[in-house]
This record gives sequence, C-alpha cells and structure tokens, in this order.
Amino acid sequence: MSAPVDVAVAVLIRSDGAALLAQRPETKVYSGYWEFPGGKIEPGEPVPEALRREVREELGVEVERAYPWITRVFVYPHAKVRLHFYRVYAWRGEPRALEHQAIAWQRPDAIELEPLLPANGPVIRGLMLPCEYAITHAGVLGVELFLSRLEARLRGRLKLVQIREKTLAPRAAAEFARRVTALARAHGAKVLVNSDAALACEIGADGVHLTAEQLRSASARPDFPWCGASCHSIEELRRAEALGVDFVVLGPVRPTPSHPNAVALGWERFREIAAGAAVPVYALGGIVPSDLEQGMSCGAHGIAMVRGSWGSGEKPRDSFV
Repeated sequence: MSAPVDVAVAVLIRSDGAALLAQRPETKVYSGYWEFPGGKIEPGEPVPEALRREVREELGVEVERAYPWITRVFVYPHAKVRLHFYRVYAWRGEPRALEHQAIAWQRPDAIELEPLLPANGPVIRGLMLPCEYAITHAGVLGVELFLSRLEARLRGRLKLVQIREKTLAPRAAAEFARRVTALARAHGAKVLVNSDAALACEIGADGVHLTAEQLRSASARPDFPWCGASCHSIEELRRAEALGVDFVVLGPVRPTPSHPNAVALGWERFREIAAGAAVPVYALGGIVPSDLEQGMSCGAHGIAMVRGSWGSGEKPRDSFV
C-alpha cells in the first residue's frame, strides 16, 4: 500500500468538556458519518498551519490555542490515513457547518450521534481521560492524612487515581486500596492499581497500571476496562501502543526523589518521544501543577504527579479537564 495521506484533525473542546463533531457531506465517502473536523495537509505545510486552515474553511473560526495530542494511522477501504489530532481549547468566532451537513457538541462519555467514523473510537476514549493523573502518596503522608487529602481532591473534581504504595505491608496495602477505591467511587473517579492485577480485580478497581518491566514482558493487554503503562523511551512507548493500553506515563521529565538514579528526559526529549504517539501521554517525574501548559505544548495529554497532587497549593486548571 502507498504511503498514508496526512490529515490535520481538530478536536474543539468547550469549557464543559464537550467536543465538536461534524457530519460528513453527501459528496464524500462515508457520507452521513460523524467525525472530528479536519482535512489533508498540503505538501510542505506544517501541521499547525494545516489545522488552522482547515478549521477556518470548515467551521469559519480562527484557532487561538491548540495543542498536539495523538497521531493515529487508519486503513479505510479507499485510503490509508495518518490522522494528526490537536486539541483546540480557544478559537475566535462561532463554529458553523460550512462544508459538513451538520455539527454538534457531544460529551465524550455520552456520545448520542451515529454512525461515527471507525477511526474515532480510540480518540473518543482518550478524551474521557482528565488532565491530571494523581498517584497516591500515603507511604510518606501517612494513610489517614492522605485519605483526607484524597477526599478533598475528589470533591475538587479529581477524576483519575493510581494506587502505588511500595512501602505498605501487603495486608495494609490491600485495605488502603479498598478505602481509596470506595472514596473514588463515591465521587465518580477512576482508580488503577500499579502492577498488581490480582489486587485490582479483588477490590473492583477500574484498571491496572503496568510497570515498564511488566510492559516489556506482557504478551497481551490485561483484561480491565482501563490500562496504563510506564514508559521511559520511544521503544517502550511503541511497545505500549502495540499492546493496546489506553494511555502511558512518560518520564522522568525532571530528577525525582523516588527514582534518584533515573536520567531525566527534560522537556525537549519528552517532546521528541511523545511526538506521533498513538495513545495519550502523561508527563511524569518532578512535575508540578503549573507544568500543565508546558506539558501540553510538548504533546502531553496531561500531567501525572505524586507529590504535586497532594499539596495544599495550586492544582491544574479546570479549563483543561
């Protein structure tokens, strides 16, 4: 098959989390199917410029703030396409259906339109992930203090938590995991358990988070609704994509006390590895809430934090959730 056709795709996201879908016109293949707006990238045209041009032509608005997100390759009967998705959070003007049959705002977790283009299933699933992935810190804070901070964060819209407690004894760790999961359930948040699929199944967690070592040895995606993985290199990222995980964390971006011997990537190397990722990528390692903008500019879906999620200071801006 010939080289894929490169396409710039815009995911316009309102402050309430709804994304804009457009219905393909009668004159094109897959007429009537719903998709994210976008179009072919011209030879030599930078992807951000193609994105702005396509949004202007199809929706009549000017993109003001957009971030590189994921890249998906999909083979249709008529063509092989490489879709460069950008999340667009600010634009000038009111979107109109200039080239499509119709447009509609939809929440990713409650899509009411059909049919959708086949390539968009994993994309919509990725949009369900929040901008913050909080990793538990009870081994340092103490269980009761941590749980009180967790409850406060859950009341403040925290929606994704990883249970990772290497210093707790097995029985204490299991009881802690049950309490975290119960709190999260009460507030509509998802919980993943680091490395321990048996514990995740026992407590009814939403998924499991694979270590880099587990990722390298895994022969199949764990059978959970959600699965994340830790990556430190482009080779591990490719492995995670092939395994079919829902998202990865990539790092460490900066030196971190929990991994004192790990070599920090820095933001530029993070950008290089994350570029073209087929799944959402969280930046991890020495990250603080104010890093969200920087991370998204470098292709991150959001930020993953241990210490940064449980302090009393700044939290990631809700406008990105």
